[in-house]
Amino acid sequence: MCPGLRRDDGGVWGRSTMTPLRAGVLSAVISLVLDQASKLWLLNVFDLNRRGGLRLTSFFDLMPAWNKGISYGWLQTEGAAGQIALMAVKAVAVVLLAVWMTRAQTRLATVALGLIIGGAIGNAIDRLAYGAVFDFALFHVEIAGNTYNWYVFNLADVAIVAGVAALLYDSFLGVPAAKAP
Repeated sequence: MCPGLRRDDGGVWGRSTMTPLRAGVLSAVISLVLDQASKLWLLNVFDLNRRGGLRLTSFFDLMPAWNKGISYGWLQTEGAAGQIALMAVKAVAVVLLAVWMTRAQTRLATVALGLIIGGAIGNAIDRLAYGAVFDFALFHVEIAGNTYNWYVFNLADVAIVAGVAALLYDSFLGVPAAKAP
């Protein structure tokens, strides 16, 4: 029998269905690869740091920013001890999320946790390689002559936010768990 192929009840050969855990791991890997590929391309091929900001549309720019803190630049730290502490907290969080992912009951929850894990690892790679997280996406709007900017972010941040939103959806609106007899 070929790997990944199985015979269904009707005697037809086809692709086996992906387990929820495998879907979660795949979402982590895809989000990590897309995040790192976008950052490496923007830094090393497009050279966004040298070019500075680049307006792509009336509401979206590529704008290099280096975040030495955590979400939204909180807990900015310059010293090695602070960076090590942030990395330790992130490592513990990734391990706990991975344990949660192995125990999750729905495909949506495992994929959501995979997105969060992939995003966290992507930003951790930046912190290890550069001492800060490379952010580059900036949405903004101009109203009555005033420009309002959203936070500068990257694809790892998108994966984390999408994962959290999916977990919330799964928790509040997803299929209810079966009640014990």
